[in-house]
Amino acid sequence: MTEFSDLDALAGKIADQVLELIDLGNQTPIVLVDGRAGSGKSTLADLVQRQLFKDGESLPRVIHMDDLYFGWDGLQAGVDYLLRFILGPISKHTVAEWQEFDWAAGERVNWREFRGGTPLIIEGCGSLSAPASEVANIRVWLEVDETTRHERWLKREGTDEFWARWAAQEVDFYAREKSHELADLVGP
Repeated sequence: MTEFSDLDALAGKIADQVLELIDLGNQTPIVLVDGRAGSGKSTLADLVQRQLFKDGESLPRVIHMDDLYFGWDGLQAGVDYLLRFILGPISKHTVAEWQEFDWAAGERVNWREFRGGTPLIIEGCGSLSAPASEVANIRVWLEVDETTRHERWLKREGTDEFWARWAAQEVDFYAREKSHELADLVGP
């Protein structure tokens, strides 16, 4: 496990590893970026995507776990959905097809698909589980103190109404999956 103290350096390392995998013939390297709410997963995924677009020949696909959860009580259901409809098909070299969750409507809408042929970055709480780690090429865990994470949550959500509810699901999931131990790279 390699640790980084800066998101830019971590993004650069991930981009370099993805490009190495492509040079070795893997046209669909899979990167999983996990960590507790507010740890910087979306920011890191964006940095990696931009770096790969700059240095590579195509724009990597990013899938956000927020589009897979079944609402505020749906962390595990989102993980199951990821494995069944995205990582399962990709691991069998078939088309991944899924519907995004609409938080306002409380239902799945908008069909999406991914055929491979470009790097795939999946970011969000629960993206790094034991079954997912078997399919992934690069596994990343972000660790940030709770105060910073909570401040980021409040800035994003505008309220902490669901903070404790979501945090309880994270505690259960990460105690069971030990996602941080599955990571190749750890960042701030």
